[in-house]
Amino acid sequence: MTASDIARNDWVDRLLPTGLRPYARLMRLDRPIGTWLLLLPCWWGLALGWQATDKALPVLDLIWLYILFSLGATIMRGAGCTINDLWDRDFDRQVARTVERPIANGDLSVRQALAFLVLQLGAGLLILLQLNRTCWLLGVLVLVLVVTYPLFKRVTYWPQFVLGLTFNWGALMGWAAVTGDIQLANSVLYVAGIVWTLGYDTIYAHQDKEDDVLIGVKSSALALGERTVPFLWAVYPLTLAGIAMSGALVGLGWPFYLLLGAAGAQLLWQIRTIDIDDPKGCLLRFRSNRYFGWIVTLAILLG
Repeated sequence: MTASDIARNDWVDRLLPTGLRPYARLMRLDRPIGTWLLLLPCWWGLALGWQATDKALPVLDLIWLYILFSLGATIMRGAGCTINDLWDRDFDRQVARTVERPIANGDLSVRQALAFLVLQLGAGLLILLQLNRTCWLLGVLVLVLVVTYPLFKRVTYWPQFVLGLTFNWGALMGWAAVTGDIQLANSVLYVAGIVWTLGYDTIYAHQDKEDDVLIGVKSSALALGERTVPFLWAVYPLTLAGIAMSGALVGLGWPFYLLLGAAGAQLLWQIRTIDIDDPKGCLLRFRSNRYFGWIVTLAILLG
């Protein structure tokens, strides 16, 4: 079993008042990788929409959208974690990595967590209202996925697919925030993001596979086992192909493909060095996907 994912004596303990610390940890503010993985497809969609409209949106307006989506992703990732921990509080008490999470260990009651969830959703709504009506509709629809995702690990070995549907929704919303609609290019980008998530979250799930067997929850790591590396050889190239296709559909130039090659090298490093029986190594490679996402963002912006 792996150690608790709650670090002690970090910036949360050093800088925040005692009463705020459980809420910060409930939002995973101390572990921002999830926020990055939710935010990066938003950044991709914004950049692709900007390129598709021949950069008609002024740069300052684009920067403002990047700020709004960054705030929104932070808040909604926190809301998603709150929902997840409410659903999973009994499971979390049985897993070494999650036993110290605020609801599982009693730092926050269910009522406190629900009240905090309402506050987060209210803040997310205020940000959503700054966008256009297409984004309003998309923002409401994704709540179905946000609320139900934690349940899928109980019924399918592929909850990672549902996570992919949820975490990459920003590829649709980012594009829509710029263009006002949904088109083929950003739909392809969305699918590419889903396939990417199947890869990186399978790596993540290998940390918990022993505990998952004991408590009876499912994951792609358990479904694939030793076939994980061949699976990564399938999904990561498909991710690159989908992103490349989305760029081609809006006419991006050679800098896009050059940088996409660099992003591909990052995925190749993950595949070539992964040890699925090393939890710390799996966590390191999972977290490294933010570098992939940053490079893809730059590739689209410079394309």
